[in-house]
Amino acid sequence: MGNRTQDKIIEKAKAIKLLILDVDGVLTDGRIIYDDKGGELKCFDVKDGHGIKLLMRAGIELGIISGRESRAVGHRARELGISILYQRIFDKVRVYEKILEEKGLADNQVCFIGDDLVDMPLLKRVGFSVAVVDGSEYLKEVVDYVTMKNGGNGAVREVCELILKAQDKWGMLTEKYFGDIINNNYSERP
Repeated sequence: MGNRTQDKIIEKAKAIKLLILDVDGVLTDGRIIYDDKGGELKCFDVKDGHGIKLLMRAGIELGIISGRESRAVGHRARELGISILYQRIFDKVRVYEKILEEKGLADNQVCFIGDDLVDMPLLKRVGFSVAVVDGSEYLKEVVDYVTMKNGGNGAVREVCELILKAQDKWGMLTEKYFGDIINNNYSERP
C-alpha cells in the first residue's frame, strides 16, 4: 500500500454510504464458463454475499457496475437485494455520476472495488478506492486499499467488514446476527 496509513484507510471507510462493485474479477474470480447453449455461468462466493447483506443491514447501499452483461449477475443482484445494477457499461464514470445525483452523495461517500485497467477512471473518482489482490498490478499502486483475499474468494467480504469496523457497526451487527440465529429469526440468504 505504499505510504498509505491504516488511519487514513479507516478515515476513508468511515464516510462510506455506498459500495459499488465490479463483477468479473471482484464478485467472481474472473473466469467465464459457457453452458452448451452459450449462456454464461458465474460462480459467486457466499462469504461475499453475506458481507453484502451485513452492509445493507447497517444502512449502506450497494451497487454493481459491470462492463459485461449476464443473466446470472442480474439474478445474484436480485437475490442479495441490490437495486443499483448497471451491466454492459463501458463508461462507468458516467453511470457513477448519475448514481451520485440520484442518491445525493459525494465522491468521498463512495467506495468502489475494481480489478483491472478499465476500472481506473472510476477508482480515481471515488473517496475510497479498492483493488483486489489478484487484479492488475498497476491498480495496486494507485488505490487506497488492496485486499488480502482474491476476487470472487472473500475480497468483497473483507472490504465490507473493514467498512463496518471503521464505522463502529461491526459489534452491533454481529451481536444482532447471533441473537437472530439463536432465536431462529434469521432468514436472509447470502
